[in-house]
Amino acid sequence: MLRGTTRPLTGREVARLVCEGSQPAVNRSLRRLSDEGVVQAEEAGRAYLYSFNRQHLTAPAVETLADIRSELERRLRDEIGGWDISPIHVSIFGSAARGDGDASSDIDIFVVRARGVHSDDLDWREQLAQLSDHLFAWTGNHAGIAEVSELDVRRLRRLRPPIVNELSREAITISGPEAGDLLRGRP
Repeated sequence: MLRGTTRPLTGREVARLVCEGSQPAVNRSLRRLSDEGVVQAEEAGRAYLYSFNRQHLTAPAVETLADIRSELERRLRDEIGGWDISPIHVSIFGSAARGDGDASSDIDIFVVRARGVHSDDLDWREQLAQLSDHLFAWTGNHAGIAEVSELDVRRLRRLRPPIVNELSREAITISGPEAGDLLRGRP
């Protein structure tokens, strides 16, 4: 959180923005990071103002870790951009999109196959298998690929299973139209 701003924040502000853990737990973490020098703490009355120490030796590693989801999205875009058989749509959803996954979470990927591509097309299957392998190599997490055809999207629009609301609400589009637009029938 501190890495994303140049303005010093109180422990209370950090806890509110992080949305995880209790106020005391956030304060303990900030004190520990301050003891290590990664975070700078400055007294301000009865509170402390915390800021990210961009001069610390670990600052580049912290920056890289903070940008990990952006890097995943970039790699996915590059991978899918190189496919011989282009998908209609690809997005990340679930815990990977929300940012609340852990080491045991799948990385959920929603893929829409073009109308003219059969589900058992060997080249198409190979692309999906390679995507799954690459996701595991990049993250250590397994891929949970939810693949549907263009025709299946029509059925999803009509039946509106819970995944449709989840995709519309939180999907991060990697390729093609936004998931919400696709599932509402907008171009």
